[in-house]
Amino acid sequence: MRKLLSMFLFSVCTMLACDTYNHPSIPYRKVDFTIYPNDVMYYKLNTYGGYEYFTGGVNGIVVYRLDEWTFHAYDRACPYDWEAHESWIKVHPNGIMLIDSVCGSVFNILDGNVISGPARWPLRKYNTRYDGQSLRVYG
Repeated sequence: MRKLLSMFLFSVCTMLACDTYNHPSIPYRKVDFTIYPNDVMYYKLNTYGGYEYFTGGVNGIVVYRLDEWTFHAYDRACPYDWEAHESWIKVHPNGIMLIDSVCGSVFNILDGNVISGPARWPLRKYNTRYDGQSLRVYG
């Protein structure tokens, strides 16, 4: 019985570990915070296409609001060479791309995939959960 329970717990832990995205370039940093997008403090997240920068992760986090219920959160560390320079991913002035002005890599704001530049890997994406009041960013 004890052996069966041990095997079950090992299996559950293994399955939960598989749920965490293992980025090939950016190291894992635990992220777990909650914000209230309807609060005036986060007024930029009150509109579709709005974004805010937060601390956490490797080089900070950018949260982008796609529509009423959909938010995307990415680490601001560029997967090209995040250790060699102080690269900070920023939202491009056109509002539909993310860019690292140091290496020139450009990423799609909807999925974090590379559009152009030397980066070969997408941005590290964090999970988001919105209940209409609070937004949890975690991963």
